[in-house]
Amino acid sequence: MNKKEILKFMEEKAYRPLRFNELAQELNIKEEEKDCLHEMLQDLVNQGEVIKTRYKRYGLPHKMNLIVGRLQGNRAGFAFLISEKHKEDTFIAPENLNGAMHGDKVIARLIPSSHISKNKEGEIIRIIERARSEIVGRLDIVNKEYGFIVPDNQRIGTDFYIIKKNFKGARGGDKVVAEIIAWPKDQRSPEAKVKKVLGKDGEPGVDTLSVIHEYKLSIDFPKEVIKEAIKEARKPIDAEGRLDLRGKLTFTIDGADAKDLDDAITISKTASGYDVGIHIADVGHYVKKDSLIDKEAFERGTSVYFPDRVLPMLPQELSNGVCSLHPDVDRLTVSIIMNIDEDGKILDSTITESIINSNRRLTYELVNEIVVDKDKDLRKEYADCVEALEAAASLAKILREKRMKRGSIDFDFAESKIEIDQISGRPIEIRPRRRTFSDGIIEELMLLANETIAEHFYWLNIPFIYRVHDEPIEEKLSDLTQFLTNFDIYLKGIKDSDVHPKEFQKAIKDAEGRQEENLINTVILRSMQRAVYSDTCNGHFGLAADYYTHFTSPIRRYPDLVIHRIIKDFLNGKLKTGTKLEEELKEFVAIAANKASARERVADEAQRSIIDLLKVEYMSSNVSNEYNGIISGVIPSGFFVELENTVEGFVHVSSLHDDYYHYEKENYRFIGERRGNIYRLGDKVQIKVIGADVKTRRVDFALVDSEL
Repeated sequence: MNKKEILKFMEEKAYRPLRFNELAQELNIKEEEKDCLHEMLQDLVNQGEVIKTRYKRYGLPHKMNLIVGRLQGNRAGFAFLISEKHKEDTFIAPENLNGAMHGDKVIARLIPSSHISKNKEGEIIRIIERARSEIVGRLDIVNKEYGFIVPDNQRIGTDFYIIKKNFKGARGGDKVVAEIIAWPKDQRSPEAKVKKVLGKDGEPGVDTLSVIHEYKLSIDFPKEVIKEAIKEARKPIDAEGRLDLRGKLTFTIDGADAKDLDDAITISKTASGYDVGIHIADVGHYVKKDSLIDKEAFERGTSVYFPDRVLPMLPQELSNGVCSLHPDVDRLTVSIIMNIDEDGKILDSTITESIINSNRRLTYELVNEIVVDKDKDLRKEYADCVEALEAAASLAKILREKRMKRGSIDFDFAESKIEIDQISGRPIEIRPRRRTFSDGIIEELMLLANETIAEHFYWLNIPFIYRVHDEPIEEKLSDLTQFLTNFDIYLKGIKDSDVHPKEFQKAIKDAEGRQEENLINTVILRSMQRAVYSDTCNGHFGLAADYYTHFTSPIRRYPDLVIHRIIKDFLNGKLKTGTKLEEELKEFVAIAANKASARERVADEAQRSIIDLLKVEYMSSNVSNEYNGIISGVIPSGFFVELENTVEGFVHVSSLHDDYYHYEKENYRFIGERRGNIYRLGDKVQIKVIGADVKTRRVDFALVDSEL
C-alpha cells in the first residue's frame, strides 16, 4: 500500500469521509501495518491531499467543497487562491484571509460570492504551510518605542509591527531581514524582530541582497559542505573501466564569462553522416547520494544566475573546478555517442562512463566568427577545430529542420544583457542579446542528447525524471486566439481542444519581420503551460517531442544529477527491476521532480526580480531622456511600452493631453474622442522617461507628442 493507492481508493470507492479504522478495514490493512498507514495519511494531510475533519474523518478536499492551493496576494489586501487542480482561481476577500498571507499553502471553503468578481469566492479555513518565516523590508521607526517593517514584496499587503528591543541595532531606513514572531490575528498586525541588517535602503548592492534574501537563496555554503567538496575534488582521477576519449579532438562552446562548463563535444563527418559524442561532466562521481553536498544541492535545486553574481548549486571546488570541463586537463564524463545519418536519424547510440581531455575552450562569439563570418585569421589560429565545427554546424541545421518539421516551437527572444559597474554596483548599460548561430549548434546537440536519453530509459521502464510540457489550457487558448486575430493570425484546432504545436510555430512564422514580432511571441509564450519535472513521461508540447529530459547540465541542475546517478547505476548493473533500489528510486524521483520544479520557479522569479530592479535603477539615471519603443500591453489605465533595450515602462492615460481617450478592450487600443488618434497594441511610439521608482519597480513614460 502506498499514498497513490490510498488516494485512488478515496477517489473511486469511498463515498463518504471515513474514520481511520474504517479506512484501514476497507483497505485490508493488517494490525501491524496500521502505524505505516497512519504515517502516510498524516503526510497526505500535511500536503493538503487529504482533509482530516474535526470529527477525525478522512476525505478528499474536492469532495468536501474545499480547495487546496497557494495564496497570491495583492497590495490592496485581497488575494487569489491558485490551485493546480482547478483551472479557475478563487477570490479571497481581505476579511476572509483569516491570518493567511501571500505564498501560504492553505485550504479554503467555497462561499457565496459577495464581491463583483468573475471568480468563485472562498474563505481560508486552514493554513497548511507558511510560505515564509522571515521578511525582507525597510525599517520605519515611528518613535523610540516601536516601528514597522515595510516588506519589499508588496503582495504581502501588510506591515510588520516591531518593538524597540527587537531593532537589534537597525536604524530607520535600513533594509533588514526579520524573523516573523507573531502572525496577523483579530485585526492585529503581524510582529517581527530584526535578524540581519543588509544596509541603508538605496545603497548600491543592498537591493540585490534584499532580493536574494526575499527568495531565500543561499549565498554561502555551510563549512562542512565546503570541506566535503574539497575532499572530493582532491581525489585522483581514475580512467579504469571508462571509455578513454582523451585522444579525440574535443571542445566546449560556452559564453565568454561561463566558468561551469557542463558539456563538451566530439564530432566528425563520415561518408554516410556524422559521428557525434556529447560528453557531460560526471558530477555523480563526486556528489554521492545523501552526502552533505548532495543534500545541499537538493535544497538549492539549481544554480541562480544574476548579472553581477552566480549562486551555484555546488561549491566552486566542484562547479568551477574538478567537474568543469576545462581544456588540457583530464575530466570524468558520462557520454552519449551516436552515429547519425544525413537526415538526422540516429542509426546507433551508446551511453557510457568516459574520460576526456578537452582541447579547446571556445566561445559562441568565436565560433560564429569562424563558421559564419569565415574569419581567415581565426580559421588559421583554430585550424584543428574548423572541420569539426563545420560538421557540427551542418548537423545542427539538419537537426533543426527536422525538429521544425515535426512542429517544434522556437522562440527567438532577445535577452537583457546588463552591464554592472564593478565599483558602484549600479547598472551602466542595458542592451538586447539575441542567440547567434553558434548558440544554436550547442542547443541542437543538447536537445538531441536529452531526447535520446529520455527515450532510451523510458523503454527500459526504469524510474526516471522527465522534462514535461503540457498542452495549453482551453481558456488561455481562447484568449490567445482573440489576441492574434488583431494581427490577422489564426490558430486551427482550438474549438476541438486539439491544437498542434505546428499551429503555434506557424503563428510565430507569420509574425516574423513585423514590428509586433517580439510582442506576439511574448503573448504566445505566456499562453502556454510551464514546463516542469515529472516522474511520468507525458511528452513536451513546445518541442513536439514524445520523450524529453534534462541530462546535459548536472553542475547547475539537480534533476540532471539524479539522472546521471540512474544512468551510472544502470550501466553498473545495480538498478534492476524488482529490487529495493528500484522501489526507493521510484519514490525519490517523484519527490525530487516536485522539489526541482519548485526551486526552478523560485530561481526564475528571483532572476526576473533582479533584472526588473536593475532596469528601474538604470532608468532612474535616464529620467528626461527620450527613446523609441513599441506598445506591448494595453489596460484600462494606460499602456505599456517596451524600449529597444528591453526596458518596459507605463504610459498612464491621464498623460495623453491632446484628447479624451477611451479604452477598447476587444481591440487592445485607446482611441481619441475628438481627433480619433489611436494607440494600439504593437504601435511604435516615442516616449520620454518621467519617473523610475525602485521601491515599486515601476518606470513611467509620457509620449513625446502628447506633452504639454
